[in-house]
Amino acid sequence: MYTKNANTGGSSRPSTYKPSSSFRPGGPSRFSRGGTSGGYRGGSGGGFRSRPSFGGSRGGGRGRTDNISHSRFINKAVITEEVVNFVPEHKFQDFTFEPSLKQAIITKGYLLPTPIQDRSIPHVLKGTDVVGIANTGTGKTAAFLLPLINKVLLNRKQQVLIVVPTRELAIQIDAELKTFAGGMKMYSVCCVGGASLSKQINDLRYQYNFIIGTPGRLKDLIDRKMIFLKEFNTIVLDEADRMLDMGFVNDMRAVMAGMPKDRQTLFFSATLSPEIEKLIHEFLKEPVRISVKTQDTSKNVDQDVVKVARGANKIDVLHDLLKQKEFSKVLIFGRTKHGVEKLSGMLVQKGFKADSIHGDKNHSRRQKALTMFKNNQMQVLVATDVAARGLDIADVSHVINYDIPATYDDYVHRIGRTGRGNKKGKALTFVE
Repeated sequence: MYTKNANTGGSSRPSTYKPSSSFRPGGPSRFSRGGTSGGYRGGSGGGFRSRPSFGGSRGGGRGRTDNISHSRFINKAVITEEVVNFVPEHKFQDFTFEPSLKQAIITKGYLLPTPIQDRSIPHVLKGTDVVGIANTGTGKTAAFLLPLINKVLLNRKQQVLIVVPTRELAIQIDAELKTFAGGMKMYSVCCVGGASLSKQINDLRYQYNFIIGTPGRLKDLIDRKMIFLKEFNTIVLDEADRMLDMGFVNDMRAVMAGMPKDRQTLFFSATLSPEIEKLIHEFLKEPVRISVKTQDTSKNVDQDVVKVARGANKIDVLHDLLKQKEFSKVLIFGRTKHGVEKLSGMLVQKGFKADSIHGDKNHSRRQKALTMFKNNQMQVLVATDVAARGLDIADVSHVINYDIPATYDDYVHRIGRTGRGNKKGKALTFVE
C-alpha cells in the first residue's frame, strides 16, 4: 500500500510502489508495515482494520454510493505454477463459416475461440436466441459478429441491428466488423450521438447490412423514418446491463417493439440482476443461456488501495506513482466531467502526456484522445464512467480509481480495462 506522510510532505513509500502483501479475502486487511503514519489506525502491531464501508457523498455521478468495503478493492492476481487452461470444443475452422470468412479469420490470426465464442457461435449460426453472460474482455464482440457476418454472406438481404450503451463501444464494434468483413462488399452505418446527424442520415440512404448505434440516436433516426425496424430480423443488445443502468430501458423497449416477431435476438450482459432477467423474458424467445463468467473481477488484475493520509494532496500521490516506469499506459477514472477535465489539465501541467474523455467533450475530440491513447502516443487517459464499459484498449498497465466508484458494478467494469485476455494488469483505488 502506498502512503504519503502528511506531516513532513515526504513520501513514505519505497523506491517503487509495492501493493499490500497479505490479504485474506473476506477477512480484515493486514499489512506488515510498522507504525501508523499515513495508514489506517489499527492495533498495536501497526496493521490496520479496514473501515466497514464508504458512505455519504463520496460517490459517483448518479448521486449515491453503494456501501463498498475497502477490502473489495484489494485482491491479489492469481499466479500459480499450475494453470487450468480452457480447452475449446472447436477451432475457428471447425465452425460452418463461409470460405471467405474463414480466410478473414486466418488473416486476423484467430485460431482457438474463447469460452464465450466457443459456446455461443454454434447457437447463433443456427438462428437461436442467445443470452450470453461473460466477464468483460472475453471476446464476446467476435462471438456475435462472426456468425452474423456469415448470416449476411448466406443472404445479402439480411439486416442486423446492434445496440450498445456508448458511442465509443459502437465505433469499436464497427471497426472490428470492418476488419473481418473487408472486401466482402458488406456495409455498416454507425449511428451515435455527438457525431454528425446529417452524415448518418446520408449514409442510411445507401445499401447496408449492419447498423451499430446507441439507443438515443437510434430512436431519433427511427422517429425520422430513416430506420425501418421491420426490415431487421436480427438484433444484438450488447452491454444490456449498462444500458439499463444508464436509463435506456424505455428506448430499448421502443426499439424491440418495432422489430418483427420472427427475429433472432442476442443479449449480452456482464451481470444478471432481476431487472435483466425481466428484460430477457420480454425480449427473447426460448433463448439458450451461456454463462462463462467465473468471478466479478478478472483473476489477472492485481487490485490494491492507495492510502492518502489526512492533509496529503492526492495529486502529489498520483504524480509520484505516474513517474514510475511500470505506469506506462494508465487509465484514470474520476467521478465528474469537470473533475476529470481539471485532473487531466493538472497532469499536463506537471509534464505528463495526458488527455480526457467525458460527456461534455465533443465526439471528434473524444475519438482523438482515445486514438492517441490506444496508439501509445500518450501515457494517461482520464475518464468518467462513460469509458468504463466495452472499450478494448490493448496493454493498459494500470487502472487508477482516483475517485471511488459509485457502485461495485462500476468498479468491476472500470478495472476490466486492464488485465484483458491472458495479460496481467493492476488496479489501484485511492482511499482518503
